[in-house]
Amino acid sequence: MASPASAAEAAAAPTVSAKGAFLINGSTGAKVFGKGSDTKRQVASTTKIMTARVVLSQPNLNLDKKVTIKQAYRDYVVNKGASTADLKTGDKVAVGTLLYAMMLPSGCDAAYALADTYGSGSTRSARVKSFIKKMNSKAAFLGMTNTKFDSFDGISSTGNNYSTPRDMAKLAKSAYGYSGKFREIISKTKAVRYGTASNGNRRTYTWHNTNQLLGSYSGANGMKTGTTTPSGPCLVFTAKRDGKVYIGVVLNASDRYRDAAKLLDYGFGSRTASTMQLRQLPENAQRD
Repeated sequence: MASPASAAEAAAAPTVSAKGAFLINGSTGAKVFGKGSDTKRQVASTTKIMTARVVLSQPNLNLDKKVTIKQAYRDYVVNKGASTADLKTGDKVAVGTLLYAMMLPSGCDAAYALADTYGSGSTRSARVKSFIKKMNSKAAFLGMTNTKFDSFDGISSTGNNYSTPRDMAKLAKSAYGYSGKFREIISKTKAVRYGTASNGNRRTYTWHNTNQLLGSYSGANGMKTGTTTPSGPCLVFTAKRDGKVYIGVVLNASDRYRDAAKLLDYGFGSRTASTMQLRQLPENAQRD
């Protein structure tokens, strides 16, 4: 009997717009498709998968731990023109909620808060530097030999925040398999979460997932978008059907969702990419 990979290879390999792409069997890690697999590219906010992976692997992690939102996090997203969860200064927000804030609306403010919380040092810049060091250590541990991070969110001032389709697939497989909480978060098209304002009142946050593959492609259940001018549109994605999981990456893709659907169809042996209707984001939702 043909393995899923060889069955996929028997069909015509798809043509994708992405300059780099990779698809693996989510259970075995076996390669199903590759294009520019080992070419280094900037990966924008798909970097946040690693930020989440590092946070979730902290010893004695308490997802209910409260983090106070600093004005610096808000100033950062304004200065960078970055995607934001619009976290309010002085709010106390649980770590688990910050993970939603980072992964759904692609909040760079939330990523900053997590890096500041889980890095070590006496200053914010030292803590952030320490956290990024943890990201690079985790990349080395996962065998991501063509990857370097210089930011917690993919906004790189030096261009030294890069990976490859193959390496990002390794990261995605690790994150997907490591934490049920991570799988829960990345599968949500929308989340309503709460914080405590500085006056003690409850704050309601509503976030929509920037990943439009969710709710559009049958079985899609993650993972993360990313877009900057140097990186182009990027997407790390995963889908599960009939117990089979595929995980894929497209970097610098002019039609990233159609690319992802084509690659998943290739894995699953289906033909739904051409008829897929993309879930539309509300007008006020973040785009990434």
